[in-house]
Amino acid sequence: MAKDRFHDAVRMALEKEGWSITADPYEISVGDVDFEIDLAAEMLAAERAGEKIAVEIKSFIGRSSVSEFHTALGQFINYQFALEELEPERKLYLAVPESIHNSFFQRRFIRSVISRTQIRLLVYDEKQEVIVQWL
Repeated sequence: MAKDRFHDAVRMALEKEGWSITADPYEISVGDVDFEIDLAAEMLAAERAGEKIAVEIKSFIGRSSVSEFHTALGQFINYQFALEELEPERKLYLAVPESIHNSFFQRRFIRSVISRTQIRLLVYDEKQEVIVQWL
């Protein structure tokens, strides 16, 4: 699969926060179905040692944010179910640009979907290569 436009920015942002990238991409298989989540990382710092995450990165630069949200939502749900079977301690995050989070993701319906599906968000600034929020 092709890397998202802001893949490297998110990877750098995670590394700046002390995450060790353990897979890029993170390949998992459930039965005869194969998945590639963008990144896997582990925290090694003493106060958070052993935390494991997987991150699916989205840029939302296409013509339709709604269409891109549909795709991201479907991927997230599939990846979440796969991780629950294989590695339930690993938390899955959907990484979205700050500008999209502050606009499209503030729409009532989108907020409701995020809440109801319990999607964890990682909001990033692609220019500064930093994580703005963990939600």
